[in-house]
Amino acid sequence: MRRLRTLAAGAASVPITLFGLVLITFVIGRIVPIDPVIAIVGDHAPPDVIAHVRAELGLDKPLPVQFLIYVDRLLHGNLGRSVMTTHPVTTDIAHYFPATIELATAAILIALAVGIPLGVFAAARQGSRFDHVVRVLSIGGQSVPVFVLGLIFLLVFYVKLGIAPGTGQQSVIYEGMVPYVTGMHVVDAALSGQWDAFEDGLAHLALPALVLAYYSLGYITRMTRAYMIDALRGEYIVTARAKGLSARRILWRHAFGNIAVGLITVIALAYANLLSGAVLTETVFSWPGLGLYLTVSLLNADMNAVLGATLVVGLVYIGLNLLADLAYRLFDPRVR
Repeated sequence: MRRLRTLAAGAASVPITLFGLVLITFVIGRIVPIDPVIAIVGDHAPPDVIAHVRAELGLDKPLPVQFLIYVDRLLHGNLGRSVMTTHPVTTDIAHYFPATIELATAAILIALAVGIPLGVFAAARQGSRFDHVVRVLSIGGQSVPVFVLGLIFLLVFYVKLGIAPGTGQQSVIYEGMVPYVTGMHVVDAALSGQWDAFEDGLAHLALPALVLAYYSLGYITRMTRAYMIDALRGEYIVTARAKGLSARRILWRHAFGNIAVGLITVIALAYANLLSGAVLTETVFSWPGLGLYLTVSLLNADMNAVLGATLVVGLVYIGLNLLADLAYRLFDPRVR
């Protein structure tokens, strides 16, 4: 019962947060100086056509009524139709979002594999030269703009060294050869047993994933280091040293084991930031994900697509934060 109450308490704030997200997207759609009707019918459409389309969309009604119509459509899974692709926005998002998940997942795995050990060892050697180098690298990951880092990677590894395949998700030769199953090219290539396409997909995934990983690595490393420094000052660490336990066991089993639950929130936030912050990276690398779809839609004044993609990113962010909070409440007895 206690765990159920904990879950209920964590989930209670979700409806309020969702309402705020829907309200913000609605307001953005109304204050942006882009007329969705003009985007649909064109600049030279007759006034009567413009008025008819405006009435069909409900844009001639008062704002509170428009908001109720907007919420009703969302509850029925209707995000409108994209002017750019002429498809329902939900169909477009279902097509493009898997590529973003593929990129963000690869980036977070790299960031975890590198960032957590760096943070742990930097905390164990606090004040050393190694610690200073790690701190500088971490600050760099949070300071250098993602699009700048992406352009530098392309210039060095693609243009100068020629060891990277360039932009896109796959080479032209493999287009249409891999069956669409999950929408994640590397996974689909592996499932279909096309290992040449799989290697090509990994090669295309490497640069954008490394760029995003470096951005996330800075945050993960800094938080891991801070948690570990605090943990290593605990009395239980002094007791473990007095018992003669090895430094490795003290570091990883006792100190890191104590902060592992706290890192759940850090990892969830980092992953959510990657999903929502992949816009510039996907644009630089022409990665066919939700970020590129959002950018192209914005440039084409396709507000249905822009608001739909923004809403989906917000929902993912809220969902990941909720899962992290619930996991933290369930697995950390101090919170319970």
